[in-house]
Amino acid sequence: MIFRQVTHDDLGCASYFIGDEQAGVAAVVDPRLDIEEYLELARYLGVRIDHIFETHNHADHVSGHGRLAAATGATIHIHRLVAPEFQHEPFDHGDEFNLGNLRIRALHTPGHRPEHTCFLLTDLRRGSDPWAVLTGDSLFVGDVARPDLAVERTEGARGIFQSLQEQLLSLPDHIEVWPGHLGGSMCGGPGMDLKVASTIGFERLHNPMLAISDEQEFVDASVSKLGAQPPNFHAIVDINHGPLQSGGLVLDRLFPHEFRIRQHAGAAVVDVRSAAQFAEGHVPGAISIPLGRGGFGTKLAWVAGDARQILFVGSDEEECRRAGAFAAAVGLDRPVAEGGLLAGGWGSWLAEGFPVAVLERLHVDALDLELTAPSATQVLDVRERAEYEEGHIPGSVNVPWHDLDGIPAGIDPQRELLVICASGQRAGTAASLLLGYGADRVVHVIGGGVPAWGARGGSLAQSAPAPVA
Repeated sequence: MIFRQVTHDDLGCASYFIGDEQAGVAAVVDPRLDIEEYLELARYLGVRIDHIFETHNHADHVSGHGRLAAATGATIHIHRLVAPEFQHEPFDHGDEFNLGNLRIRALHTPGHRPEHTCFLLTDLRRGSDPWAVLTGDSLFVGDVARPDLAVERTEGARGIFQSLQEQLLSLPDHIEVWPGHLGGSMCGGPGMDLKVASTIGFERLHNPMLAISDEQEFVDASVSKLGAQPPNFHAIVDINHGPLQSGGLVLDRLFPHEFRIRQHAGAAVVDVRSAAQFAEGHVPGAISIPLGRGGFGTKLAWVAGDARQILFVGSDEEECRRAGAFAAAVGLDRPVAEGGLLAGGWGSWLAEGFPVAVLERLHVDALDLELTAPSATQVLDVRERAEYEEGHIPGSVNVPWHDLDGIPAGIDPQRELLVICASGQRAGTAASLLLGYGADRVVHVIGGGVPAWGARGGSLAQSAPAPVA
């Protein structure tokens, strides 16, 4: 039997290449947009990709089912409730598919989305009992799926609870759990683990959400921990619903003069180099979203999702092309295709002598000196509201980084402004946005953020949680 997990680390997504080598047939479950690895696996193992299975119509990333079907001729299978605008074979709860000695059984598990389906796997060469379940966006390692991407959130939470109790938790403890997302994905809660798999029995014992046997208590817990919804998710759902897309993305190479003209005409400039490189010098007005840290595509969709054109700056052109692939995975292929990349990378901008902006950085170890200075220092905390409520620097202003659309109320753009988060990653992007909005003296706090400040003995204040709407 063939079983391979293929991950998209930037989005925290997991897809699966499964099949029967002796029968020469394979299937891909929840394919990512970049399909090369599936094709390479098929060639290496000497099998045909005849089937594509979707656990649901995804809301956080663009599926590769169109590209994969075009490349292989495979049939796309998706639950009947989706009714997509492309040729497919619908399935219902309990339907089974045999790929040689691999049996795939559909388990309808609504909640995350109404059509959501898990796939129970049986290797008939070893016995008639199933050994694993592909849980998609229902049960994760350490947590469960979020309920608010298709229906009203309490309705979705009730659906997830019922699917867990009636379908997944009725399976034997030894059944392996292979989820559709790993830690870092926005489709689950904060308890999601980076482990790639688990078992029903282990999750039953150690997953806090599965320990809740009362439906209303489960709903309340599920709703209370919801973070911001994935950006651009309505558009992504529409793309995945069809018609099929099979083409690739080609970025225009723009030399510095043309690049600058496009920027002045309103294009968003995104610098994908490291935060340290951005601080040393960048295109004035550029947004810093380092490609080397997870969640690039999601961050891009938040801060530049409405842009008509997106221009990338990288250390080299290949870095920009990778950024373009991540952008396409979250449905931003059009603004990227209408924009482009800085030909020759950052070095070409310097060589042409165009203006360069810098961003001041301050290590958290030196933060106490700033906060005890004679003139009160402004601090903007760009973490999520729940993080801020648990403990923040007294007097700091809280605006989550993805909600910044100008200089926040209560902030004087002409005075020094320290921008802080929990690690420095979100603060870097936020600081670049504030520079673009006209703040004069922005300082990016690095080296650990608020938790590190508190661990060093810095004073922290708490505030009451905001009421759940």
